[in-house]
Amino acid sequence: MFTPSYHDGVIQHLITDVSEDDFNVAVGGQVEIIGWLYQYYNTEPHDQVVNITGGPVKKNDIPAATQLFTTDWVVKYMVDNSLGKYWLERHSESNLKDKLEFLLPSDIEVISDDESVEDLKIIDNAMGSGHILVYAFDVLMEIYQEQGYSVRDAATLIIKNNLFGLEIDQRAYQLSYFALMMKARQFNRRALRKGSFEPNVFVFEDTDDIPEEFMTRIPEESQADLADIIDRFSNARELGSIIDFDNKDYNFEALRDTIKSVEVEGLDVFGLQETKDKLLRVLSIAEILTNRYEVVVTNPPYMNKMDAALKKYVKKHYADYSGDLFSVFIFNNSNLAKVGGYSAFMTPFVWMFIKTYEKLRKYLIETKKIDSLIQMEYSAFEEATVPINTFVMKNVTNEAVGTYVKLSAFKGGMDVQKDKVLEAIANSDTSYLYRTNQANFAKIPGMPIAYWASANLIHDFEVGTRMDELVDARQGLATANNNRFLRLWYEVGNTNISFHSVSIPDSIESQKMWFPCNKGGAYRKWFGNYDYVVNWKNNGHDIRNFTDSNGKVRSRPQNTNYYFREAITWSDITSGSFSLRYREPGSIHDHKGMSAFSKDHELLIMILAILNTPVGDHIFKILNPTVSLEVGNFKSFPVIKNKTIEDKSFNISRKLVQYCKEDWNTFETSWDFTSHPLLTHIADDNLSHCRSPVG
Repeated sequence: MFTPSYHDGVIQHLITDVSEDDFNVAVGGQVEIIGWLYQYYNTEPHDQVVNITGGPVKKNDIPAATQLFTTDWVVKYMVDNSLGKYWLERHSESNLKDKLEFLLPSDIEVISDDESVEDLKIIDNAMGSGHILVYAFDVLMEIYQEQGYSVRDAATLIIKNNLFGLEIDQRAYQLSYFALMMKARQFNRRALRKGSFEPNVFVFEDTDDIPEEFMTRIPEESQADLADIIDRFSNARELGSIIDFDNKDYNFEALRDTIKSVEVEGLDVFGLQETKDKLLRVLSIAEILTNRYEVVVTNPPYMNKMDAALKKYVKKHYADYSGDLFSVFIFNNSNLAKVGGYSAFMTPFVWMFIKTYEKLRKYLIETKKIDSLIQMEYSAFEEATVPINTFVMKNVTNEAVGTYVKLSAFKGGMDVQKDKVLEAIANSDTSYLYRTNQANFAKIPGMPIAYWASANLIHDFEVGTRMDELVDARQGLATANNNRFLRLWYEVGNTNISFHSVSIPDSIESQKMWFPCNKGGAYRKWFGNYDYVVNWKNNGHDIRNFTDSNGKVRSRPQNTNYYFREAITWSDITSGSFSLRYREPGSIHDHKGMSAFSKDHELLIMILAILNTPVGDHIFKILNPTVSLEVGNFKSFPVIKNKTIEDKSFNISRKLVQYCKEDWNTFETSWDFTSHPLLTHIADDNLSHCRSPVG
């Protein structure tokens, strides 16, 4: 503890620098300020874990590494389009729609059932400081009041019946507990009285310390189930809500009665009372995890650098979705919702496009309905260097149209994104709001969530020839230590470089140390980026035998039979428009200089013409709008064959390659540079004055 000062330091800044409205329950400020304060508290440990270690995130560091406060308008979008829409489907006469600021325009299905508001169950199983649950409380309060409940009774019922939350971080759990109880106190003065009621929110606890003495006092008929739950929770503080129960069914009431019946006598040297209390809490969490919910909403953890134990568990139980923790949550939570229920998320948007998450996309497209999705501008989310989307899924399989909002053109942070979403809600004819059937995604190779693709383009994917049927796209050399094995060509001198295709292994050229290396490079079309050379002496002996401290070979000289062949190539990182270049024979391509090969020279030049167009760039943005274009995306490109167009494309492309080669060689950074082009216009008798003394 410390002696607080109200005249300087953090308390003084809280009083003077933060608007009073941010603390005012009446204007919705209270919960947001709690969340931001907690994230500020976590900033230093978050940066230390994420930016410094670089390796797998350790168990105790997961909360600091993964907790990000969910922006207020995103919370409202997720809850309005899940909880709000679920209620409106069953109560078409409800005025709730007028209260849901971020409900996207869509057709609301009319569902006939008599489900009571008291039966609605909403869970956030990575709840953080409780922001989502608190807003869900507000929406539920509107529903209860519309149904004729008093606000006092409604507050009690919401806490007892409707809201459920789970968390691995003790401090975040405490803040969530506090926020919900203060919300209840706003409407019910007796909420804070001891024994009134408690929120259904819990923090995970490991059960690897349950004493053997306790289990000997459990009746034999209950031992197997209890031991099974204890085993599953042995590493609960790391696994959290992804603990898999293999669809096993437990009699939780019987297990509770059994635990409560264990007698604690005398000094309690084995800590039996503490064990009883812990196991009762664990049973509550296990029951929550094995139930199904009308609505599941969360901002899951984003983490792919897992330690050995977590990685092994995820690979065993969620192999097809193990690319990142958030993808495990997407799969898990989409099934935590009842049939006809909703799940909502805020996650990185890479799952929509890249190969790592292709099985996840396939599963969602075939078994769920993407009801709505908002794709944000690449760097809009200021709290993390990840491109974000937020989306709502319905646990049904149907052909209904979904609503999509594409905000990638609007820079300026989350406030700008919010304003554009509200504009789309106010005017459903806006150009960046799309309505499409997700069955169309299955017609595109890799099933990207390309909701803005036109009907004509989707048809091209269906009838066109795949690029991998025309050329071979391959990754190349990964040295594992570029600082050791790569150089800029002018660092080694061109007498030490083999500038020719090494077709004869014992030739003089093959005995040289350095060979041109295609490493990708900056944006440039048609020809260029001949910058690097790689140590491939003796057929890459040093690289092939480069090992770590344990003697394990780290390098990957893959697809070596494609080395030194002519190719068309693009850079791994394509933050702007897509650009391809022709690469003459004689280079080794590395894993960043993505390359495609063919023995048909004219075919390579023709394809270069097709892809270096705005149409090519547009299609690649459909296949993968992230900054990294993968070989698999290239292979999926559709080519519509037309002999006349192919001949014309070849002639144009061949000339452009030649022009850009001449341009590349006018700079001193080219190894084929001879003189500056301006010098060609100077008379011979004056030329000597323009040359350097050593020239």
